[in-house]
Amino acid sequence: MTTLKETAIKISPEDYLLSVLSPEDRLDAAFKVAGEAFKKRKLTVRDVENAVKVVRRKAYGTKK
Repeated sequence: MTTLKETAIKISPEDYLLSVLSPEDRLDAAFKVAGEAFKKRKLTVRDVENAVKVVRRKAYGTKK
C-alpha cells in the first residue's frame, strides 16, 4: 500500500498545476508562456503553420 507521501513524490508540480486548471485557463497560460518566449522574435503565419505540422507529425505519426 502506498502512502500519501510516496504518491506526492511521484506527482510533478507541473502535472498537478495543469490538472487543476480548466481547459480555458490552460490555453491562456500556454499563450502567456509563448508570448514571453517569443517576445523579441518576429513570427510569420508560415512559421506557425510549420510548427503545427511538426507537432502534429510527432503526435499522430508521419502522415503527408
